[in-house]
Amino acid sequence: MKLDTGMFEDVPVLRRKWHAALKPGETLPRYENVLLGSLGRLADHLVLLKCDNDAFAVSRTGRYAQKWLGDERWDIPMDALRQDCATVLSEAASNAIANNHPYLAAAHCVRDGMVRTYDVLALPTLSRWGGTLVGAYVNERGPEYNLLDAIFSTTDDGVITLSTIRDATGQPFDFQVMHHNQAALRLLNVTERSLLWQRLSSGAHLLCSQAVVGRLRAAVKDDRGDQFEIDSDERSLRLAIAAFGGILSLIISDVTPLKRRDASFRLLFDSNPMPMLALDAETMAFVKVNDAAVQHYGYARETFLRMRVHEIWPKDEWLSYTQALRDVGDNYQSEHHSRHVKADGSEICVLTFGRRLVLEEREGYLVAVVDITERRKAEARIAHMALHDGLTNLPNRALLRERLYEALEGSNAADKRVAVLCIDLDLFKNVNDSFGHPMGDRLLTQVADRLRSQVAGKNLTARLGGDEFAVILADDTSPKEASDFAAGLIEILSAPYKIDGNEVVIGASIGIALSPADGTSSEELMRNADMALYRAKEDGRGTQRFFEREMDHQVQRRRELELDLRRAFANGDFELHYQPLVDVARDKISGFEALLRWRHPEKGMISPAEFIPVAEDIGLIASLGERVLREACNEAVKWPSEIKVAVNLSPAQFRSRNLVQVVILALADSGLPPKRLELEITESVFLAETDANLAILHQLRELGVSIAMDDFGTGYSSLSYLRSFPFDKIKIDRSFVKDLAKRSDCVAIVRAISGLGRSLNITTTAEGVETTEQLDWLRAEGCNEVQGFLFSGARPAAEVAQLLRRFGARASRAA
Repeated sequence: MKLDTGMFEDVPVLRRKWHAALKPGETLPRYENVLLGSLGRLADHLVLLKCDNDAFAVSRTGRYAQKWLGDERWDIPMDALRQDCATVLSEAASNAIANNHPYLAAAHCVRDGMVRTYDVLALPTLSRWGGTLVGAYVNERGPEYNLLDAIFSTTDDGVITLSTIRDATGQPFDFQVMHHNQAALRLLNVTERSLLWQRLSSGAHLLCSQAVVGRLRAAVKDDRGDQFEIDSDERSLRLAIAAFGGILSLIISDVTPLKRRDASFRLLFDSNPMPMLALDAETMAFVKVNDAAVQHYGYARETFLRMRVHEIWPKDEWLSYTQALRDVGDNYQSEHHSRHVKADGSEICVLTFGRRLVLEEREGYLVAVVDITERRKAEARIAHMALHDGLTNLPNRALLRERLYEALEGSNAADKRVAVLCIDLDLFKNVNDSFGHPMGDRLLTQVADRLRSQVAGKNLTARLGGDEFAVILADDTSPKEASDFAAGLIEILSAPYKIDGNEVVIGASIGIALSPADGTSSEELMRNADMALYRAKEDGRGTQRFFEREMDHQVQRRRELELDLRRAFANGDFELHYQPLVDVARDKISGFEALLRWRHPEKGMISPAEFIPVAEDIGLIASLGERVLREACNEAVKWPSEIKVAVNLSPAQFRSRNLVQVVILALADSGLPPKRLELEITESVFLAETDANLAILHQLRELGVSIAMDDFGTGYSSLSYLRSFPFDKIKIDRSFVKDLAKRSDCVAIVRAISGLGRSLNITTTAEGVETTEQLDWLRAEGCNEVQGFLFSGARPAAEVAQLLRRFGARASRAA
């Protein structure tokens, strides 16, 4: 949400408004005197709460408040909201009511790892119907910040995340810095520019030495942790490496103070902030512990000094830890973390540093303990986040590629097959558009659970992004087994979902590729499975398709079409043809629909059904639509003044948000009166950002432009759209006209649409009229306009004048 800098002025204004509405002798002002009236933009920030038996419910919310809540519903209980929002609203409202005074609270909300701080001002009021209403004003205060970065920025240890760069044989040979905290810059004495995203092979700091890089390579190769020290002129650094596949987490600790304290043990032992333990070498009893050890382990000093060291070890580690301690030479540092037990029975993860020395004339050990419990948790979180999807907790694309690489290596050696299944959810976009992204996220989580339940052993399922998933079948998999598995997934994923009391139904399409026939590398298999998925969706969704080599050829042809399309746009190779619209009652042409045509220099005429979807996919349709609109207006101004021109609009033109300005400029440049321009849309315009698109349509209509609904009757909600917007025209889809003479249901539909048009004073136009019999039916049912090959197909602009002469006298007769 955008930060509203007016917040600092809004709170005093609302306080003054509350106090001004408070009448003498009353404890609270009236609701209508405070929260109704000229609030202006402040109303968008309000959450209206009803108080009933000390319980709050959300009555109404403004648009800004709805985004904060992540919920657009009204009249819902408080416990239906996100917990962070519900908590601060309850706190502010309760304190405001208890004090009979406005109360200002602060909310700290974490969204996608970012912390945002909001001020919440609760204004208690009295309802005219009895009871208390609280208006809570919400606005963001101050900039957001990254929670994980904030955590790591407070530690003195350097934290660096490295990605592995492999050579052609798959062996690690270099590393790139993906993340670091400020402490890492300080410890390495480098700038951020010389560290972040830099390869170690091109750097000059301490981590770039051959010794360090060698240890990093070994950690990746053996998939294990490591720990060692490096020294510079200024300090000694301890490096702790945790390997997670191709990701390394590197913790840099400054152990210079520890080394110095070791040299002056007797002076610094007691004041050392690290837990320090002194042991008798023979009895293994504690002979001395410092304050830090007492505080950290939770034992009283007297108790500590009656204990032996094995009492702070887990029982299953007594033998191994005892032997390790017996083997300590003059100096000792643990290469791996150890587990210790505190007085309360909880376990901690530690690194230990020790040396042999003489204590009170007896052989003993001095042990320093570093608690890395939280560090290990942080390392695990970082590594998990790098390889897993944040929403579903499934493996992400990076981990999928790593596991697929491993599976292919094993299968190639054993002459076995690996299957890759690319999965795309059908109708998921409808769920997002209809119910909102929070519902979509919950649906994705349930989909992930169902996928996870079907995958076991060496197999893996991952989320690739959006509503795309993938499955690796790593065991030797036959085509039939892969097909059966895919069919089972489609059935499972297509079963209804219960989310927030709603039943949601989606489907799934799956593309399958098997090694080695469809590829021997992870990249090739993934690409080919994705091509198979594309074919499955083209073939009607809810199905599965295996990769075929012809698909690769189709992809090549698609790429060629994209390049040709861009060249055609740049060179102006598109043409506008015009198909007449015939007024049935007057037997005259009332207008022309502008239709785009592409005359390819080598392939001839290319169907709009082939190139329009491609233009939409590559983001060319908005610019193409703008050019069509300008050319159509420039051509129509040459026609008789009673002849209109109809231009189709794409949903992409609405998303560009400059559609109104484009129409205004086209009319102004051409001089065409707005009443002679008709803009045709389909119901897909309403499937996303409905309110914004409705606002654009109203602005266009205010210009004097006519708005027509194309392909009426083919969608799910055509009637509801007539309530949403006052259309000037509805166009009956050609699928109903085609079978008028054969099917009574088509006649009934045409009759109903025509009647609806008459009742709402909306012009009805029938598309695809090809026979005089169809025309007679349409005239009988009261259809206002017709178009189709019975009169003429779409013709070049140069033939418009001839068409007007040809159909001027008796336009409704077949030519």
